[in-house]
Amino acid sequence: MTDSSSDTRSIFARAMGPAFDRLHPQLQRRFGVGVGVGYGCVGRGVMREIRRGPWWVRPFLMLGATRNIMFPERGAHVPFQIDNYAYIDGYGRETVTFIRTMELGGGHRRRFDATMIHGAAGSIIDYLGTHQHLAVDLDLTVTADGGLRLESGEQRFYEGWIGFRFPRFLTGRAFLSERFDDVNECFVIDLEVRHSRFGLLFGYRGEFTCEYPEGVTVPGALKPYREELRE
Repeated sequence: MTDSSSDTRSIFARAMGPAFDRLHPQLQRRFGVGVGVGYGCVGRGVMREIRRGPWWVRPFLMLGATRNIMFPERGAHVPFQIDNYAYIDGYGRETVTFIRTMELGGGHRRRFDATMIHGAAGSIIDYLGTHQHLAVDLDLTVTADGGLRLESGEQRFYEGWIGFRFPRFLTGRAFLSERFDDVNECFVIDLEVRHSRFGLLFGYRGEFTCEYPEGVTVPGALKPYREELRE
């Protein structure tokens, strides 16, 4: 279990160390959300493109959508919102929500849920979905223009007494980049989930702006239904 009481910096600042200070100031603010700083981050914008892989990927994405882990729809110019709030979970760990809500039109809405912690080994652990069944190691680096580059690593499944690591050949790998566009004064995000053999599985790219509500309590609807202690 990670002790969040001795360091008031965000989980990203702790995980990245001195590299965090090389991020663009707007990304430092956005990824500075934490219990100790007392503000959240709500981003609103448009996904210019939501993509997925070949037809055979669709059943897997449909299964994931039942737990808010990716989804099978494609789209263009899709309004979306991302909610980042920090709270202490039931195991005493500082946790940050990354809840992406896509408005696909016709009253159809999809969510892509993640909750992240600063793991015992010092890296960010990303729990995916409504029940934290999937735990993913994240590798974070800073790009030349002060953007954030994220790559997913090992993936683990947990449910009850069951716990196992997925072999690499069975999983996709996520590549996410986020930067701040000074000219247009907005954040630019690009995500691809790719398989080493089969190529693109899922992805999106878009732009958004952020507000930073202060002194907020995380809305209950953004928390997972189930929390997982194992990292």
